[in-house]
Amino acid sequence: MKSKVDLKLILALMGVALIWGTTYLGIRIAVSSIPAWYVTAIRQTIASLIILVILIKQKELKWIGWSAFKRQIILSILMVVIANGLTTVAEKTIPSGLTSLINATSPLLVFLGCVFLGIQKPSLKGFIGVFIGFLGIVFIFRDGITDLLEPGYRNGIIALVLAVTGWTIGTIYSKKHSGKPEYIFLNLFYQFVFSAIVQLGLAFIFSGKAEVSTWKTESIFAAVYLAIFGSVLAFFCYHYALKRVTASEVSILTYFNTIIAIFLGWLILNEKVGMDLIVATALIIAGVFITNYKKKAAVN
Repeated sequence: MKSKVDLKLILALMGVALIWGTTYLGIRIAVSSIPAWYVTAIRQTIASLIILVILIKQKELKWIGWSAFKRQIILSILMVVIANGLTTVAEKTIPSGLTSLINATSPLLVFLGCVFLGIQKPSLKGFIGVFIGFLGIVFIFRDGITDLLEPGYRNGIIALVLAVTGWTIGTIYSKKHSGKPEYIFLNLFYQFVFSAIVQLGLAFIFSGKAEVSTWKTESIFAAVYLAIFGSVLAFFCYHYALKRVTASEVSILTYFNTIIAIFLGWLILNEKVGMDLIVATALIIAGVFITNYKKKAAVN
């Protein structure tokens, strides 16, 4: 007997893979003239307003209670303020393709975290995949370790490491404390409102008063795109998928994001795609695939 195809889940997974693959390009264009924390603040503010309208129209805007509110604040800090915010900061000095590639290691960390917490059983296959994936990271820096002496590049890498860590912890936490799917938009509303306030504060601290007259039109449009598609639509798809499949299976989509991001960075931003980056990409994608691949049992 064949199991029923979950079309909504398929569309959600496709949304995560395709949309977040384009957001790296969008971030790179946005930060070309807008300070990074202002980009994130604009992004989450617009996203909050869109979701607010949806909730009011559907008459679903309500208080979720202190316990649920605390969970959303934790997710907001980990996945929006830290992961999304620091990825945006990193792209000021790091190419979009490389940013996406380093972010692609998050499924490996999700696997290790789930094993450590007892959410997922350890396996030799999984650890082999992690080893291969991190060989890719080693390959990225094998000839360019001296680049880390350059402050902008080094700070960008540090920001990315913190971003990946935040996303990994947030993914695991979200799976452990998943709520009902019908409350996804309501939960996202609280996450985005909180993160918008925090990121606006960080923008004032690190960038001072906004000099809007210096912002390019394409950067503004990119920030709006990030809000509508990268935040509202993609985050909805991501959290919806987490209710249906494991955290590791959702995280595996990051290697589709990586391929899309590297291609768009090369095509539109003329970012260099050398043999080192290609080999590193192959190793990381292979590692993620090996770690997460599960052979489906035959159904009679």
